[in-house]
Amino acid sequence: MRVLLMGAGGVGTAISRIAARRTFLTHVTVADHDLSRAEAAVTALGPGETRFDAVRADASDEAAVSALLSRGGYDVLLNATDPRFVMPLFRAALDAGTYYLDMAMSLSYPDPERPHEQCGVRLGDAQFELADAWRAADRLALVGMGVEPGLSDVFARHAADELFDEIEEIGVRDGANLTVDGYEFAPSFNIWTTIEECLNPPVVYEEGRGWFTTEPFSEAEVFDFPEGIGPVECVNVEHEEVLLMPRWLRARRVTFKYGLGEDFIGKLKTLHALGLDRTEPVTVPGPDGPVRVSPRDVVAACLPDPATLGDRMSGKTCAGTWVKGTRNGAPREVYLYHVVDNEWSMSEYGSQAVVWQTAVNPVVALELLATGAWKGAGVLGPEALPARPFLDLLTAYGSPWGMREQ
Repeated sequence: MRVLLMGAGGVGTAISRIAARRTFLTHVTVADHDLSRAEAAVTALGPGETRFDAVRADASDEAAVSALLSRGGYDVLLNATDPRFVMPLFRAALDAGTYYLDMAMSLSYPDPERPHEQCGVRLGDAQFELADAWRAADRLALVGMGVEPGLSDVFARHAADELFDEIEEIGVRDGANLTVDGYEFAPSFNIWTTIEECLNPPVVYEEGRGWFTTEPFSEAEVFDFPEGIGPVECVNVEHEEVLLMPRWLRARRVTFKYGLGEDFIGKLKTLHALGLDRTEPVTVPGPDGPVRVSPRDVVAACLPDPATLGDRMSGKTCAGTWVKGTRNGAPREVYLYHVVDNEWSMSEYGSQAVVWQTAVNPVVALELLATGAWKGAGVLGPEALPARPFLDLLTAYGSPWGMREQ
């Protein structure tokens, strides 16, 4: 399998380190708008790894990426950029006739009149609008195949297939006890994406009502996370799972809640109040005259790169899916989860826990596609494919998952 990996940030670099240990890949090109980042990701694999090379590529240039895919004879475009670049890369892969895989879906846009009651443009809508074209081309676009979304969706499919007869609610719950020494505020994941998902109106799904929105940070609850993380307050945020799971799985309710903590929520609210979460450029003075700049990009530039924080981080991160329903006529609740200890991911791969946990899942998915264990055409989420092969292979990667009866 020949893969074009777009994006050499924290997740892209971790993907290259995980993929280098697997034999199913014949060639991987790491591409980034900053050639030095792509080269650094490849160089870190060592001189003996000849299957990887680096190129400069602009993820916003759809035609150029399509030409690169065709010229290189790639089988798959793996998108490890931020969600702003989903659609040009998605269309480039379709145009070039390759498969496509991403970890975050096309952007949403709130309803202009009732943003906290009804959906406007939903996450992934732009991609699903092209589903017929992907099916006609007999090509697969596997969307939302990171950890959340991604592994969380696989857990939901596993629950539906093997653990429950009827499902009342599926609730993705994410929490951590990670700390970063030396920083008062240092998010462990891309701040651009974090602002997007946390400050947009959260989406909830209910059978009979469909998808609807609520106020940001709504429905606070304390969830007890496993393996020593403990209780963390979680709140509703916008996330792809809520838009994906009801397309293939039957549940009366689907939610996503993130353990952000009071301090983090307060800082996000302040950014919003000041307009610093905006993506639309504003004009600011510059040494050579006025400059147009996005406030959110300024915030991102002022914060440390999450990929560089591993040596200062300690603790664990947990991604998981809580499911409530019935089995053999009796009520049942389970929490299916995946925990990564930062000390382990740094010592084993040199990648901090959050980016490593995101990165391992698309590599597992690629291997399942390469072996034929996963197959399909059109635009599919992870829950559209059988869960057991994925969970078995994830364990074989040295990263076991767990299940707790609630």
